[in-house]
Amino acid sequence: MRDECDDVASFRRRACAQPNMATSLGSNTYNRQNWEDSDFPILCQTCLGENPYIRMTKEKYGKECKICARPFTVFRWCPGVRMRFKKTEVCQTCSKMKNVCQTCLLDLEYGLPIQVRDTSLSIKDDMPRSDVNREYYTQNKEREIQNSDGTRPLGILGKSQSPSDMLLKLARTTPYYKRNLPHICSFWVKGECRRGEECPYRHEKPTDPEDPLADQNIKDRYYGINDPVADKLLKRASTMPRLELPEDKSITTLYVGGLGENVTDSDLRNHFYQFGEIRAITLVERQQCAFVQFVTREGAELAVEKSFNKLVINGLRLVVKWGRVQTARGPDAQEGFSEMGTRLHPVPGLPTTLPPASALEEEASANYFNLDPSISPALMNISLPPNPPAPGFLQPMCPPPPPPPTGLRPPGHIHYPSQDPHRMGAHAAVRHSD
Repeated sequence: MRDECDDVASFRRRACAQPNMATSLGSNTYNRQNWEDSDFPILCQTCLGENPYIRMTKEKYGKECKICARPFTVFRWCPGVRMRFKKTEVCQTCSKMKNVCQTCLLDLEYGLPIQVRDTSLSIKDDMPRSDVNREYYTQNKEREIQNSDGTRPLGILGKSQSPSDMLLKLARTTPYYKRNLPHICSFWVKGECRRGEECPYRHEKPTDPEDPLADQNIKDRYYGINDPVADKLLKRASTMPRLELPEDKSITTLYVGGLGENVTDSDLRNHFYQFGEIRAITLVERQQCAFVQFVTREGAELAVEKSFNKLVINGLRLVVKWGRVQTARGPDAQEGFSEMGTRLHPVPGLPTTLPPASALEEEASANYFNLDPSISPALMNISLPPNPPAPGFLQPMCPPPPPPPTGLRPPGHIHYPSQDPHRMGAHAAVRHSD
């Protein structure tokens, strides 16, 4: 009888040492009705990668969810070349309850931590953490997911219609593939890695252990408590610059920069027309900017309030600022500044500014031969003797005109090089006259 009691006690100790035995694959099957079996994961664009022909491995009931501790289907894939393999960490029920990615646990719409999203939207969703309450809460949410279309968030998050300004300012518009880089090689840090370029891990200096970003917990990120990444983003949002209104009430023009090649005039008009009547839109393709001029000052102020630091068109975050008064450049204009008030940097290699032409040079006649202005124009109109014909050609029948009298030409004054008697190859008539 004592031996049987010892066997029962040992069996109970072994059962207590294996708390997941009731949910294992070899146990009873009545507990598997709440296990997840999916065909494709819920991922953000960053975790999915840039390769459109990605391949995944699927393991049915591969691991337990790190939030609700229920088995779920695990997917594993490589998001790109020289990237580390990634896998799903939480089940799809937990992902749908918070509208987050199954791998990075960031919001699917804005790419921000849950703590930042809930703070900006003033959402206070207290999810239970104890085993019994969490299971009951999860079952109710699953029932709600089955009754919905599955395309919208649940609970308080699904009821929030308009996003806040802070979310639009902090939201990431493009994927951040650096999050998929391999981990740092621990052997390289010790100086013992012998793989060289074939090592699949990064050979970079690790982050400081005292840095708050070095200590991240997946549960803290999911529940939105003590997330170091969220604290960093909230501090950045509090220190963001604000655009002040110009004192000149006549300014109704907005500067829009960073357009790129895909943003057109119609895209700008489709966005800014909702704030007021637009007078003109000037698109400067060379500088990739545009100037949007409103008819009223109220429309321009409303456009700045709704667009500053949160305007995204065709995947590009655009810069919105107030324009300046365009005045003609005069003597009061500052040197080195454009008409819009921006500083112009000097271009190397360009010539310096030429001095202004004097009044005497502008009034002087065009004396191309440097002739003496005291000579009469009649004396300057002197025809020179023709050149001797080339050998083989006949002499012209008409005799050459006689040389001009010597008295008509001032002595010692030479107008052309051919009239110099000491010059080699001078004409005989010039020598004879001299």
